[in-house]
This record gives sequence, C-alpha cells and structure tokens, in this order.
Amino acid sequence: MTHTPAERAEPAAGRAPAPAPAPDPVPSAAAPSTAAASSPDPVDERLPFGRLVAFGAQHVAVMYTGCVAVPLVFGAAAGLDTATIGMLVAADLLVAGLITIVQSLGLTRLFGARMPVVAGASFTAVTPMISIQGEYGLPAVYGAMLAAGVFGMLIAYPFARLVRFFPPVVRGTAVTVIGLSLVGKAVALIAGDDPDSPDYAAMDRLALAAGVIVLIVALTRFARGFLAQTVVLVGLLVGTGAAAVMGMTDFSTVSDADWFGFPEPFHFGAPEFPLAAVASMCVVMLVIFAESTAYLMSVGEMTGRPVGRAELARGLAADGLSGTVAGAMTSFPDTVFAQNVSLVRMTGVRSRYAVTAAGVLLVLLGLVPKMGETVASLPGPVIGSVSLVMFAMVALTGIRTLSQVSYDGTHNGTIVGLALAVGMVPVVAPQIYADFPSWFRIVAGGSISSAVIVAFCLNLFFHHLAVGRPAAGATPAAGATPDATENAAPGTTEKERP
Repeated sequence: MTHTPAERAEPAAGRAPAPAPAPDPVPSAAAPSTAAASSPDPVDERLPFGRLVAFGAQHVAVMYTGCVAVPLVFGAAAGLDTATIGMLVAADLLVAGLITIVQSLGLTRLFGARMPVVAGASFTAVTPMISIQGEYGLPAVYGAMLAAGVFGMLIAYPFARLVRFFPPVVRGTAVTVIGLSLVGKAVALIAGDDPDSPDYAAMDRLALAAGVIVLIVALTRFARGFLAQTVVLVGLLVGTGAAAVMGMTDFSTVSDADWFGFPEPFHFGAPEFPLAAVASMCVVMLVIFAESTAYLMSVGEMTGRPVGRAELARGLAADGLSGTVAGAMTSFPDTVFAQNVSLVRMTGVRSRYAVTAAGVLLVLLGLVPKMGETVASLPGPVIGSVSLVMFAMVALTGIRTLSQVSYDGTHNGTIVGLALAVGMVPVVAPQIYADFPSWFRIVAGGSISSAVIVAFCLNLFFHHLAVGRPAAGATPAAGATPDATENAAPGTTEKERP
C-alpha cells in the first residue's frame, strides 16, 4: 500500500486521521514509473545545444596542450621541419576527435565505451617512437603503430577479462601516480621551459597563474548552476583577457594559418614492419590498455554507471582502433585523458554528449588550422594554471579510489607504497634508465607504466598466488578483506551487461 508524503506525516493536533485509502493497483512491470521516466541516466542526458558547445569547448581547452605536446616533442626529436610538425599536430587533433566521438557514442557493437571520456595522444608512445625512428626510420614508426593497433583490437576483449586483476589498490595507485607525474608539465607551462631564459618564473607569469587558480577556486566555492559547471572555461577566458592586458599574448601566427587542411595519409611513405619495432609498439598498447582500464573504471564509479567487461572491452577496442587510424593518418595512438576524467568529477557534468561535442570540436581543429593555431596561442601560464588544477584532481581521483582499499592485514600498503615510489623514480631522475636496453626503457622509463606494472605484479603476488596463503577455513587477520571482495571490480557481475 502506498501513501503520499502528507499521508505519512503525523495528523495535525486535534484532527482525526484521515481514513486509509484503498490500495493502489500494482504497476505493470512493462511500464516504468513516472519518477524513473523523469530521471534519465545522467550519462545519457541530452543537453541543450548551447551548453553542449560550452561543455565541449571546456573539455577541449583542458586537454589541448597535453594532446598537441606529443607531436611537438616527437617532431622535434625526429628533426622534422615546422610544416611537417604542423601536419602532425593537425592529424593528432583529427584522430583524437574521431576516437573521442567513438568512445562517447559507440561504433557498432565492438567499439566505444559509451561513457563521458575524451581520447588524446598518449605520451607512453613517444619514447619508443623516437627509438624506432632513430633505428629504422619513420615508415617503420607508423608501420609498427598500424600493427600494434590491430593487435590492440584483437586482444581488447581477452584483456577485459583480466579486470579482476585491477582492483582499487591497482587502479588507485595508477591514477594517483599519473596525477602527480603530470604536475611537472603544468609547472613548465607556468614558469617556462628554459630555466636559463630571462623570463623563466617571472613574477608576472606566476601572478597570472595564481590569479587564474584563485578565480577557479572562488567560482567553485560560490558559483551556482551553469557558471559552476564552466569554471575552467571561465578561468581560461578571464586569464587570457588578463594576459592580453599584461602584454603576454601573441596571436600573430593565427593570420598566417590556413582555413582548411587535411592531413596526408602515409605522409612518410609506405609503412614498414620490423619485428622489434612492432613488438615495442605492442608493449606500448598493453600499457595504454592498463591506463585506460583505470580511467574507465574510475569514470564508471563517479557517474554511477559501473563499467563491466563488455563496456571495458569496447573502450579498449577503441584505443586499438586509434593505433590503426593513427598509423594510416600519421598521428599517434590515443588513450583516455586524465584531466578530462577530473573535469567530469569537478563539474558534475556526466553527459557523454558533452564529450561528443568535444570530439566534434577536435575534428574541426584538425581540419581548420586557423582554429587550432588560435587555441595553441593561449598563454602558457593560463593553460598551465588550469592544467595544475586538473592534474591535482587526477591525483585526488586516485586517492579517493585508494580510500576504498583495506590495509590492515592485507599487504595493500606495501603494494601502494612501492608502486608509488617506483612510479616517481622517472619523474625525479629522468635519465636514470638512459643506459638500459630500449625495451626496458619502454616499459620502466615512464612513471605511469612502471607504477602500473609494479602494482599489478604485487597484487598478483600478495592476493592471487596460492603459495603462502591461509588454508581454507582459516580466519583472516583483523580488518582484512577477503580476496574475492577486495579484488572484485565494481560493477562486474557473472552476467555481463550487453
């Protein structure tokens, strides 16, 4: 029997209670309730066009620098001229936009997690690409990328079955290290790249960055509604305006950029497939999968839509697809971008269609060089200050995940502590592995890959090896969580969602 809120309340003083109403008819199972129908899943919410554009632009703004940094670093290391590097940037934005659209909307039943995640070029691929280019040439770089993309698409579904080996202790450690390791890149944007430069860490650069951060914090605290959901975009616009007043902007290159351009497929010639190069890029794809697994499951937790094996497999297959498309379009393999995951948490906008709008904008930036050059000309201190906030939120996402972990009597403290320490080694000592073989530098030379590998292996050692585990029926230590619970991935069930 159902009652209205008024009927459930106590009767007013001196008034007899109303007679109980007749029982309501039992609702049909086929007809959803009015409340359920009026409360759609926030991930599938279709927002007004104006808000979609604003939220999409905000996503692009926070990931643009990290995305274009990959072609800029690779192009400089490979000795490419400015025009060719510009072509790499355009191709990078185009592929990132296409894969972002695939991740948010899905492509057939095989590709795309259908979640609010933004794809962008992965820094994990830069070091091995530079090594392959130096030994085999540029055609081998993109041939190996093509092969690794096919490899990724083939193993996406088997890899997704390993999701139980990525419990909160592994995912949280990985995401925390990613956030901490990216802080240095934000600081470099704020202070400058060259410590010997006269304006390195100049007071006006630091003051501008501090002002943008203070503005974002103030808006986060006091703003409401749409303004509260666009605090990062507002910070970028106000910061750029302040930089213009301070004489710290330079948009002169925008007028020289073309209005339309399309990246040339196989720009460096027919692809080549040296075995060692292909093997290196396949290892990179596995590391990208580990990163994306942590992020996709974090997004599932914060949106309330758990990511099961089917969703994870489709998301990873999109990463593999990015390698194939990038190999043909002279771009870079993509992964889920950390700062955009944090933006979803910070703003509370969980609609995947906002991310679709970001993908469309990225495609336009790739096809309209003048637009891309405009975004690229935003002042470094402004982009850096916004990035610093986003990377801090990335680390917070990892810390929140680690807060779910039981530490007493489970050895999880050892897993987290060692993985964090090993992951920070390349950050504090970038050249420590310089004399090691190239395959080792690919695996251990990045803070993200090394932290993920250590956390993954230690979790296997402590929680999945039969040697040294308590006999059946033994009572676990006080505060310990059984492996089946501690290592279960949120949202995974015996019967997978389609």
